[in-house]
Amino acid sequence: MRIRHENDNTEDVLKTIVDTMLEAKAQEVTSLDMRELHSAVTDYFVICHAQSKTQVNAIAEKIIDNVRNKLHVHVYHEEGFENSEWILLDYVDVVVHVFLAEKRNFFQLEELWADADKKVYED
Repeated sequence: MRIRHENDNTEDVLKTIVDTMLEAKAQEVTSLDMRELHSAVTDYFVICHAQSKTQVNAIAEKIIDNVRNKLHVHVYHEEGFENSEWILLDYVDVVVHVFLAEKRNFFQLEELWADADKKVYED
């Protein structure tokens, strides 16, 4: 069973994910704070994109490695590695979306969750 607020280090997980995305040269790294949204199933979405499937895959793999090695937190669920156009990494309280650029433009998650507080990160 999935339980929100499973980790007491959600902010550390968020920071590690964002830092890893920036280190890996991900583009338009953005977090959406979902905590005030009644219908949200997580505390944060973290979204970025890359220009190639190879880079999408590399960013996602680096996130998994860094969160596991630095915080000893394992991904609860992952999907999208088969085609590397949209990889989702679910850390329960933080859900990561690593997109191929054109897929991010198509799905527009930031618009879908426009009521969430949005933060854009710069390198």
